[in-house]
Amino acid sequence: MPLLTVGLCVLLLILMISWGKVSPFLSFLVVSLLAGTLLGMPLVDVAKSVQKGIGDTLGGLVVVIALGAMLGKLVAESGAAQTIAGVMMNLFGQRYIQWGLMCTGFIIGIPLFYNVGFVLMIPLIFSVVYRYKLPAVYIGLPMLASLSVAHGFLPPHPSPAALVTQFGANMGLTLLLGISIAIPTIILAGPVFSQTLKGIHAEPLDTFTTKPVPLDNRPGTLNSFLSALLPVVLLAITTVLRVAFPTNDALMTSTAFIGDPAVVMLISVLVATVSLGLSNGKTMPQVMKIYEEAAKDVAMILLIIAGAGALKQVLSDSGLSLELATRLQTLTLPPLVLGWLIAAIIRVCLGSATVAGLTAAGIIAPIVAQQHVNPNLMVIAVGAGSLMFSHVNDPGFWLFKEYFNLSLKDTIRSWSLMETIVAFAGLAGVLLFNLVM
Repeated sequence: MPLLTVGLCVLLLILMISWGKVSPFLSFLVVSLLAGTLLGMPLVDVAKSVQKGIGDTLGGLVVVIALGAMLGKLVAESGAAQTIAGVMMNLFGQRYIQWGLMCTGFIIGIPLFYNVGFVLMIPLIFSVVYRYKLPAVYIGLPMLASLSVAHGFLPPHPSPAALVTQFGANMGLTLLLGISIAIPTIILAGPVFSQTLKGIHAEPLDTFTTKPVPLDNRPGTLNSFLSALLPVVLLAITTVLRVAFPTNDALMTSTAFIGDPAVVMLISVLVATVSLGLSNGKTMPQVMKIYEEAAKDVAMILLIIAGAGALKQVLSDSGLSLELATRLQTLTLPPLVLGWLIAAIIRVCLGSATVAGLTAAGIIAPIVAQQHVNPNLMVIAVGAGSLMFSHVNDPGFWLFKEYFNLSLKDTIRSWSLMETIVAFAGLAGVLLFNLVM
């Protein structure tokens, strides 16, 4: 009965948005309150869950998304994005630009949090799209597939890192196995799958639609790359320092502070204000105007993500995830498949990959110890399952939909299916390694 209730609520959400043309944010609020009530939660608790879901979701994302939009807008307006796109096209050529973006996404996706990587790479994707008149989804999906796989498969991302601890796995070995499985997974879900998406018409967010900047007025190549990728550089440096000097308490404290995604983005925006703004002939009021426009453009995206967080919290607080997982434990399946399946079902119901992975880990951990399952492979199996079929209750779904300005149908056809391919391909890689290890 609870599963049927959730299914009906998700169906209602889809109908309100697609058929009723109701704002996604309002739709989320209505469905969240309805779902909590139908699942038997006290009315006061339902309201508290909605508020907590909104607060927790925005608390971790609002600064990163807003500052990322500001950085992206300045990168686009200054001409730095055009400079970067030109270098990428010269290196890979128009024929292989997808592969260039995919490799870039995977490299930066290892140290970079998914949401930071998303808002950081969007200007680069759109600069290529606008300059060379290429289909936006076809060009952008391989890079975003790289970011998603790194987020789900590879430590030091929050969920895989926590799973390594819960299963008693080896961080280094898990990372090596994860990369080995991630590469074919990304190729399949990225360049191969995106061949079927050339017909999707997308008008990306106006934030990154800029008039061509004359060559003489653009920042130099080194300045453009360093300014746009400064978040990656900062996160990589702080990560390496923490690994290299784990006993230096002062260094660990300072790098933890500087390496926080919000602090990283703030530093990057301040540096770009000088390197791409003031040093490139713009006045401070002009730069601030760019930032104001960027913040306005992502305001609705933040509200939609907040609504998705409300629904996720209601479903979690209702006890649905634990009830589903307990029932699944009785299935006679190989442990690696069972861990993947538990994470996949929780992901589809709750939306959050991190919540799905950590919830599944708490249930499957005793089985890992009892049946002597390879803990490193279990980390990746659960991580792959936690990426299964992202849809309307996942903030990442709405990031992709709103930034690319797609219909609900085309978002499911592209983003949701890409995530599904990632989940199944990841499981296939895990099972293959399990046969030979």
